[in-house]
Amino acid sequence: MLRLNEVKLPLDHDEAELKAAILGRLAIKAAELISYTIYRRGVDARKRSAISLIYTLDVEVIDEAAVRSRLASSHPVGLTPDMDYHFVTQLKPSGTSRPVVIGMGPCGLFAGLILAQMGFCPIILERGKAVRERTKDTWGLWRKSTLDPESNVQFGEGGAGTFSDGKLYSQIKDPKHYGRKVLKEFIKAGAPEEILYVSKPHIGTFRLVSMVEKMRADIEALGGEIRFQQKLDALHIEGGQVTGLTLASGEVLEAAHVVLAIGHSARDTFEMLHAAGVYIEAKPFSIGFRIEHPQGLIDRCRYGNFAGHPLLGAADYKLVHHAKNGRSVYSFCMCPGGTVVAATSEPGRVVTNGMSQYSRAERNANAGIVVGIEPTDYPDYSPDKPLAGIDFQRHWESRAFELGGGDYFAPGQRVGDFIAGRPSSALGSVIPSYKPGVHPTDLSSALPDYAIAAMREALPAMDKQIKGFAMDDAVLTGVETRTSSPIRIKRGNDYQSVNVKGLYPAGEGAGYAGGIYSAAIDGIEVAEAVALSIVKKP
Repeated sequence: MLRLNEVKLPLDHDEAELKAAILGRLAIKAAELISYTIYRRGVDARKRSAISLIYTLDVEVIDEAAVRSRLASSHPVGLTPDMDYHFVTQLKPSGTSRPVVIGMGPCGLFAGLILAQMGFCPIILERGKAVRERTKDTWGLWRKSTLDPESNVQFGEGGAGTFSDGKLYSQIKDPKHYGRKVLKEFIKAGAPEEILYVSKPHIGTFRLVSMVEKMRADIEALGGEIRFQQKLDALHIEGGQVTGLTLASGEVLEAAHVVLAIGHSARDTFEMLHAAGVYIEAKPFSIGFRIEHPQGLIDRCRYGNFAGHPLLGAADYKLVHHAKNGRSVYSFCMCPGGTVVAATSEPGRVVTNGMSQYSRAERNANAGIVVGIEPTDYPDYSPDKPLAGIDFQRHWESRAFELGGGDYFAPGQRVGDFIAGRPSSALGSVIPSYKPGVHPTDLSSALPDYAIAAMREALPAMDKQIKGFAMDDAVLTGVETRTSSPIRIKRGNDYQSVNVKGLYPAGEGAGYAGGIYSAAIDGIEVAEAVALSIVKKP
């Protein structure tokens, strides 16, 4: 098949116009066109008065070679790459211990699924609960201020991505098209088929819950074993090789291949691994607040008179500002038509995140407005203290709990007051969506001074890109500290820990992914490495 890029058409075009564009690009007659499929459909909204759709198409014609030869000098046309997933091996091993996957977020889920599909019958251990029980516990925090430290937004089947916008795109390189495998498995589990071709696919929390359950059933049907409320307590290492693990229940499992897909909030597990001698290093991450605006304001600024068009949906944005103090401020995890959610996993601390349903129909838009920090910003950092970022996060999360007044209320402030440096005694026309609730206050002490200064400078600058972004009544809610893992569990080219063989650090918690899509891809890559290692052993 032929791959056509950058086919541009008006927003309200019909199918005949798309077909005509293909015929025109290839300079062929209608009889020579066999079929076409949409590989990608994006939106060009740079001109709000003339919003366009940009297509990448895979086209089948009668004489492919002749078409390519004719257009070689004027408009070269490439071939559609092989995007099918091919298993690196397909063997049911015998006489060897089963691979163990720790964690059932997107990375662990796909690592387990791929291992099961290749016949390796993995054991998947998840410290939290099954997704529906976990959902009840999560709502317990949001509605009743009751936190379960082992079952919440961070811990449980599906991982942190279950309570998010369900974004399925990333800027990572994917030369083997593993992302296609991820999307097809999600569609098989109940996601809409449009995620295969829209430029910024998303699913939403409610759909993710049932999808995770179906993928769990697939793994079990293939011989995999999934065990909930099974927390890793100790790792057994002999001569630089994993030999097994101990669970919090006291049970001991033999294991020569362990995938660590523990997520970015498994702080106690990070501490255990560091104490066991696993090589860990500190890495940069970001901290900030959630900002909320009326979704209609974002729609009008991005789409003008086309706001509300069914093909466009709720508008998003991506903003960045380089402040005078050297800090970068940027929007993070933007959730159109969504809500700000309580995302803590530890008592006495407040953490925010964003979430949307598939419809993206809530009244507010929200995004993290975060500031990049380096390990050298941690007060207690030194190369021999790679976990200092955890203490840094905890400090500001505890401060947010204090400023919120307790009961997991979050501290909030009107943007106008924040920029002016005065406390908010009340909120305005933008009603914050965070539950259990928002306490109006002064956020100037909720983050380091350099972060506050950078954000105060950034918000008016961002207003020049989206008019109304710095509106007085927009709401800031604190704090956003779990943007990514504060550590990296370093691995080699074989995906194994640099100093512990058989240990495969993976996904966001190990510092190798950021979000559902990239974490799932990393899970596939790690599963392949595990399978090949098992097969090659004598």
